[in-house]
Amino acid sequence: MNAQTPMHERSEPLPVLPTHRAEELTEGGNLAQIALGHQLYTLRITRAGKLILTK
Repeated sequence: MNAQTPMHERSEPLPVLPTHRAEELTEGGNLAQIALGHQLYTLRITRAGKLILTK
């Protein structure tokens, strides 16, 4: 039997990531634009509640 440390028992702390609510990004709608550098992306919330990010 191999005794390996599970991934969830790491000794170093996990970084805290910024969290954004998709509903807030879309201001209650289903579309938002996100700029990254000189590129513009579209974030869409589908009727099934999934997220799609397109260029």
